[in-house]
Amino acid sequence: MQETNEHPNERGRLSRLDLNLLRVFDQVYRERHLGKAAAALHLSQPAVSHALARLRRQIDDPLFRRQGGRLVPTPRAEQLAPRLSESLASLETILRPERSFDPTRELRRVRLAMADEMEPMLLPPLLARLAEAAPEAVLSSVRIERSELKTDLAAGRLDLAVDIAQPVQGLRHAPLFEDRYCVVAAVARRLTAADYRRADHVTVSSRRSGPAMEEFELGRLGIERRVRLRCQSHEAAARAVAATDLLLTLPRTQAEWLRERFGLHILSLPLRLPAVQGHLYWHPSFEDEPVRRWLREQMLELARLGRDQAPG
Repeated sequence: MQETNEHPNERGRLSRLDLNLLRVFDQVYRERHLGKAAAALHLSQPAVSHALARLRRQIDDPLFRRQGGRLVPTPRAEQLAPRLSESLASLETILRPERSFDPTRELRRVRLAMADEMEPMLLPPLLARLAEAAPEAVLSSVRIERSELKTDLAAGRLDLAVDIAQPVQGLRHAPLFEDRYCVVAAVARRLTAADYRRADHVTVSSRRSGPAMEEFELGRLGIERRVRLRCQSHEAAARAVAATDLLLTLPRTQAEWLRERFGLHILSLPLRLPAVQGHLYWHPSFEDEPVRRWLREQMLELARLGRDQAPG
């Protein structure tokens, strides 16, 4: 007889486990609210509470604790959620009848995470594509939280994320765009490296401290700037540039949008900085899930079309 390391109690526990309890847990983890989870599952709130109580007894953990009007997962729930979500998604893929995906009927909500400065570049073409292929879909873009990114994608709270290229263990990714740095100023002029070092600058970062994206690359070259203003949005920075002699360093695509909106001038950056690379991120458990696979294909195609239509 083949030996097994599985404890008899564990086999008994697995045989008593109701798959529907896991679906309830997965939805409550996503919503952090019993009423919203119940609505999504088309169940009554008492039925969801009862299912959670059964699962708590079987797992021997409270799973969630109330904090104000929200349910906060326990450490055990945080450990279980990504793996259970991945397993449920795999089961749905295996059991789903083979048929073509129809976004017009099946796509209702799209949830993306990205830095706000990427929105002017990425959202308009995606919204136009959705208006044509899935006119009932609601598109939501939220601020990216890197510390929660893997968990949010695994739990289905996000469909996809866009971020600068960086290693994120446990996530799949693909190149989406590449952009070169330039400088935005109120007055058109030729900018030398010495001019750039002597100038006063504005930088944009949503972080409370630490270097902004371009400052990290400048620091690798040993270049320090006089930053007179640090703010959270490129729009605020552009308004400051329009009224002062400040210089704003940013990717070219964002600079083009600011130039058109605020009447600014784009200057060549007199330094050699690496290009900004943006990647599309998703969780491997949703690799073959029809909705997210379709969304990935659309975003990658739109990025390719944008590159083909770019001047030069």
